[in-house]
Amino acid sequence: MSLPIIVDSHCHLDFHKFDSDRDDVVRRARTAGVARMVTICVKLGALAPVLAVARAYPDIYASVGVHPHHVGEEEVATVDRLCDLANDPKIVAIGETGLDFHYDYGPRERQALSFRRHIAAARRSGLPLVVHTRSADDKTIEILAEGRDAGPFSGVIHCFSTGRELAEKAIEMGFYISLSGILTFKSAEDIRATVRDLPLTRLLVETDAPYLAPVPHRGKRCEPAHVADTLRFLAELKGVSVEACAAATTANFFHLFSKVPRPT
Repeated sequence: MSLPIIVDSHCHLDFHKFDSDRDDVVRRARTAGVARMVTICVKLGALAPVLAVARAYPDIYASVGVHPHHVGEEEVATVDRLCDLANDPKIVAIGETGLDFHYDYGPRERQALSFRRHIAAARRSGLPLVVHTRSADDKTIEILAEGRDAGPFSGVIHCFSTGRELAEKAIEMGFYISLSGILTFKSAEDIRATVRDLPLTRLLVETDAPYLAPVPHRGKRCEPAHVADTLRFLAELKGVSVEACAAATTANFFHLFSKVPRPT
């Protein structure tokens, strides 16, 4: 079944798991109807290969940021540096940033400092903020609300796998919620229950490739083409046609990632 234009709002195509067949991966994504992909930066020391991938393909764009796992590996990025790097025409978002209190690979105080600086960079640059959050709902809500008090900015809770309150509070603050293959997992009924009640006008789809392959690809390397499977699952969950779901999530993507040109 062919789909309308769809997007993968969050993947990691610079990762070494794609080194041997990246061209084929991109080709399969296009065949599946994926018209745009955003490959996400996880630390500034790795920005060069992220940008190299984005520059090699006309339909791939990039972000700039430091994942909470990596905040202890390099100096906490300043707002000025993030904004300077974001001037690149291929960079369309700030992040991913946020809080991860599940693994605690980065010291929590540095995670919070980095998160606040990314929020300030998103506000200054006008680019959307890409937020990772795990086992840190209350603190994530607190820091996002604090950031909104200082001035407006837009963003997305990527790879939603957390509590209903965070989703609802984020949407109240004007954020979008992005859904990965986790939505299709047998163990994710709580997430599905929340997503059923969220407005389609605030939802995106993503892969987080090479991770979290959706059913029917569980256990395999995830790639952007698989976003079509998550999209179909979301359409059934929301009780709408695949075409309507694709149209809505794609429109949401271009509204949020406004620096990304629409396909002609």
